[in-house]
Amino acid sequence: MHSYCRKDTAASDSFGTILVVSVTILLALAVLLLINVQFLAWNMEQKIPEIFTITAVESTDEITGHLNFDSRVILLHTGGTNYQNNNLQAKFFRNGHPLSSSIVTMNGYDFISTHHYGVQWMGGSGCSGATWNPGERICLDFTDGTFHHGETIRVDIVDKKMDVIISRHEFLYT
Repeated sequence: MHSYCRKDTAASDSFGTILVVSVTILLALAVLLLINVQFLAWNMEQKIPEIFTITAVESTDEITGHLNFDSRVILLHTGGTNYQNNNLQAKFFRNGHPLSSSIVTMNGYDFISTHHYGVQWMGGSGCSGATWNPGERICLDFTDGTFHHGETIRVDIVDKKMDVIISRHEFLYT
């Protein structure tokens, strides 16, 4: 019997090839789609809320009133939750570059005993008790000349227990 008369052969070798190529292309597209979705999810930066905001930078000497770029930064708690201020630390940036200052606690009592490089003192209702409550302020007196007009100041408030930034705010010092 000739091969063209047999009933157990495929209808067409090219039909089988087209089917295999089509399935391969569909699988490749599915894998590519999954990779792109995952890549986009990794690259989408979550917006960090502005819970603690810089409301002012004061540049004049407290006693004489003369301009000396005193660099006192006022932070306001604009959120709705009380925070244990000893669990918070602040990281400051000037024009996108981190400052070498060290603010390892936002609790005024604990702040006294720390090595707080670049910051002379901390005061205000937000650091006076155990919690920083909504509407309360903290003033940080940086070394004179730390900030100048035209600079962008950023503060990141970090929850030390979770090691995560819970608040970020940028302020253009004009």
